[in-house]
Amino acid sequence: MIVINDAYRLAPWADVLFAADHGWWKWHEGVPSFSGLKYALHAGASEWPGVTVLRSTGIQGLELHPSGLRAGYNGGYQAINLATHLGASRIVLLGYDMQAPRRGPSHFFGEHPNHARSPYGTFLEIFPSIVAPLQALGITVFNCSRSTALECFPRVALSEVL
Repeated sequence: MIVINDAYRLAPWADVLFAADHGWWKWHEGVPSFSGLKYALHAGASEWPGVTVLRSTGIQGLELHPSGLRAGYNGGYQAINLATHLGASRIVLLGYDMQAPRRGPSHFFGEHPNHARSPYGTFLEIFPSIVAPLQALGITVFNCSRSTALECFPRVALSEVL
């Protein structure tokens, strides 16, 4: 199980924590309480013990070399690429809303300290570029998010894939 950014608070027992940005790692002081594997894309995150920094190898598609990830402009996209490196043959997406809330904070955990807003439209334009490479590898992706604007993966109830 891979958790992205603050989702580690919901599943502190996850196997992997992925957060791309150095700022996030700094705000969370390297998350010393998380005992699983930790990955980032920004070189500055290496200041925190146990964080493996991968290199960004472009925006679209799927990076096949395990030292890098395609960025897709968001951690969710990057985590899918990371899951392929870790040997996943089936990926279940949870919380991939890809849409701004009608009211309240822009993220489920509240606001980032820098109040960054996600460009969901840009994310949605890039996601289809990962579909064919995943299919070519025989990797199945199911979107089990309760509410989502991401339509390039089949929507399935979580109870069906479990």
